[in-house]
Amino acid sequence: MDKGERDSTGMQRHHSKRFAKNTFHRRRKPHDHARLQADAEPLLKGIFAKIGKPVSTPFTPDEFQLHALKAIGKTDCLVIAPTGSGKTWIAEQAILSVFERGGRCWYASPLKALTNAKWVEFGLHFENRNVGILTGDTKENVDAPIIVGTTEILRNQLYDVMHRGEDLNCDLVILDEAHFLGDDDRGVGWEEVMIYLPVRINLLLLSATIGNGEEIAAWLSKIRGKECVVVREEKRPVPLYPLFLHPSGRIMPYLEKKRLFSKISEFLHEKKKGKPYRGKPPHFGEIIGILGKFQLLPAIFFLKSRSECDAALKTCGRLPDNDADNTFHYTREELVSRFPYLENHKQLYHLNTARVASHHAGQLPAWKFLVETMMKRGHLRAIFATSTVAAGVNFPARTIVLFNSDLFNGREFNPLKGTEFHQMTGRAGRRGQDNIGFLLVVPGRFMDIDHIRRLLYKKPEDIISQIKNDFSMVLNLLLSQTPEDIRNIFKNSFAMYQHTYRINRGDELAESHDLWEDFLKHLHFLRAEGFVNENNRLTENGFWASKLRLDQPLLIAECLKQQAFPMDNENLLAAMIGPFVYDGDQNIKIAGKKLSRKLIRAYNRVLSTLRPLAERMKAAGFSVSPLYLWTSAVLYDWARGVDWDDIIMAAGLSDGDMAMLVLRTADNLRQITSLKETHPEIAALAVKAREAILREPVIFE
Repeated sequence: MDKGERDSTGMQRHHSKRFAKNTFHRRRKPHDHARLQADAEPLLKGIFAKIGKPVSTPFTPDEFQLHALKAIGKTDCLVIAPTGSGKTWIAEQAILSVFERGGRCWYASPLKALTNAKWVEFGLHFENRNVGILTGDTKENVDAPIIVGTTEILRNQLYDVMHRGEDLNCDLVILDEAHFLGDDDRGVGWEEVMIYLPVRINLLLLSATIGNGEEIAAWLSKIRGKECVVVREEKRPVPLYPLFLHPSGRIMPYLEKKRLFSKISEFLHEKKKGKPYRGKPPHFGEIIGILGKFQLLPAIFFLKSRSECDAALKTCGRLPDNDADNTFHYTREELVSRFPYLENHKQLYHLNTARVASHHAGQLPAWKFLVETMMKRGHLRAIFATSTVAAGVNFPARTIVLFNSDLFNGREFNPLKGTEFHQMTGRAGRRGQDNIGFLLVVPGRFMDIDHIRRLLYKKPEDIISQIKNDFSMVLNLLLSQTPEDIRNIFKNSFAMYQHTYRINRGDELAESHDLWEDFLKHLHFLRAEGFVNENNRLTENGFWASKLRLDQPLLIAECLKQQAFPMDNENLLAAMIGPFVYDGDQNIKIAGKKLSRKLIRAYNRVLSTLRPLAERMKAAGFSVSPLYLWTSAVLYDWARGVDWDDIIMAAGLSDGDMAMLVLRTADNLRQITSLKETHPEIAALAVKAREAILREPVIFE
C-alpha cells in the first residue's frame, strides 16, 4: 500500500471534532441557491482578460529540455522543473535515443496509478509491443525493451542480478518523482536503487520539488564516479496568479507586489479587533458558482479529510439540463461499462447532476480512475481532493482552492511546507489549455493567510536521506554481499554523505544514521534465528526467506517453517496473510458468533506459532505489529464470495481501505508464490488465493 495514498482512521477521528466547527459548508441544505452576488475587484479585469486557451503553435523544446537531453546522452542527469513543464518529453526522447540503438530502458515511478498511466502513454508513443509493465499487481510483456514499473520492483531486480553476479539488462534508468528519495517510508528503496545501479547505466532523475539538487548530484557523482548534471527550470509553463476570496463572495488579488493586498490586510485587521465579517461565508457549491462566473473552472479543492471531500458534494446543486454535454455522457457511459460495479456508486449522482466528484484514498481504484479521466477530458467543474492527489497522477485544473495552511501528517497538524505547497499549486494551469492558472485562498479558522504569502516565495525543502535497515533489506544484501561489503555500501549512502558534508559545513543533521550498528543488530538476530550461519552467509532458510520482500518477512517465514498456514484452503490462506499487511491501528470489533470456526482455529494457530518469535524480537529491540483478527475476517468473507457492500457495511470500512487491504494481501501472496522450489504446496495454494481475492471491484482493466 502506498503510504501517500493512505488516510488513516486516526486522522478521521482527529478531524471529527475539529471540522464540526468549520462553518464553510456546515448546516446547509444540499441544493441552496446562491445567496451571494459574485463580485471581483476591478483590478482583476486585466488579469481575467488573459483567461483562455493559448494559440496553438508547433512544439519547440525549451532550452532546459535540450540541455537535459544532451546531458543524459553522456552521463547522469537530475532535472528539477515545475509540474507540466515537459519533464516527460525529456524522458521520452531519452528512451527513444536508447531504443533506436537497440538498448533497453527502465522507467520507475512511486505509485501504481502513475505507473499504469505511463504504461498506457508509452504504449501509444512507442507501440504496445515495445512496452512492458511490472508492479505488484500487473506483470505484462516483461521482455520488452521499455519497462515501466514501481521503484520497489526495480530495487528487487537489482537484488536478483547482484545475487546472480550479473549486470542489469538495461541501458537507461529513469526515476520519476525523484523527491520520493526523502519519503519517510519509501525513500529507502529509492536510495538503494541509486546505490546499487551499475555505473554504466545512465540515471535520469525527474522532480518538480527538490531543494538540494546540487547536494544529491554531488553525492551521486562521488559514489558513481561520473558527473551528475543538474538541470533546473524555475519558470512555470503556465503563470500562477494568487487570488483571495472574501467571505462576502468578492474575489480580490492576493498580493500587491510582495505584500498582501490592502483589503486583505484590512480584513485581517478587523478580525484582530474582534470584528469578523458578520455574514455567512459561501459554501463549496457557491464558491464553484463564483469561480464559474469569472471563468475560473475547472477547479481542484484541496480539503483536509475524506469525509470533508464527500460532504462537499452535497453543497453542489444540479446544473440546468441545457448544460448537458453529449461527450460527457459518452465518456461516463464508456467508463462505467468497463467497471460495472460503479453503476451504483453513491457519488455518481453528483457527478451526473453537478459535474463534481470526490477523489481520495478511501475510494475504489476504478472510481478514482473514472474521476481522473473525466477531469482530464474537461468534463468536470470541480473535484474535492485530499492533498495526496497533488503527488499522484497528473490532472491539473485552471484553479486550485486552498482552505487550510496546515497539513495532517498522520500524527499532528503542521504548517504547510514549501514542497507540499508547490505540489498543490503545480496543478494550477493546464499546459496548452490555459494562458494563466490561479490559486484561490479562502479564509477560515485554519488558514494562516500570511503563511501562504510566504510560501509563494519559498523554495521546496531539502531532501534528507531516509535509509534504514529492515530484515528484508539485510537478507537480500547478504545474498550477494559480505558484512564488510555492506559496510562499504552504507559508507556510500546519501545518509553518510549528508552527515559528513553537513558536519564539515558546521550544520547539525536532524537525525544521525548509525546504519552499521543497526545492521549488526539485525545480523545478530538473524544468526540467532538460523537464517544466517556463523560465516555470515545465508542458510537454506535465509535464502528462501530473502525472497519474501515484505514488511514482515520473519513472521511469515516462521509460519512457513512451522507449517502454521492453512495448506488446503486458499480462502483461509488469504485470510491469514491479511493481518501481516495491515499497518494501521484500527481494531474493528467483530462478533465472535458470526465468525467461522475454521477461521478462528486458523488465526489462533498463527498467533500461537508466532508468540515465541514475537517475544524474542521484542526482547532484541525490534517492534512487532499487532495482528488484527478483523483483517482475516473481512478477507475470508471476500475470498469466499460474500458481497463487497455487505463486507464494507458490516466492518465499517471505506471502499479504498478494503481495496488496499486486498491488494497488499495479494502482493504478499505473490511473494509466497516465488517459493516454488522450497515450498511447492503453499506456493501453489498462494496462486489460488490471489485468484480468489483479485476481482472486481478491487481490480479493473
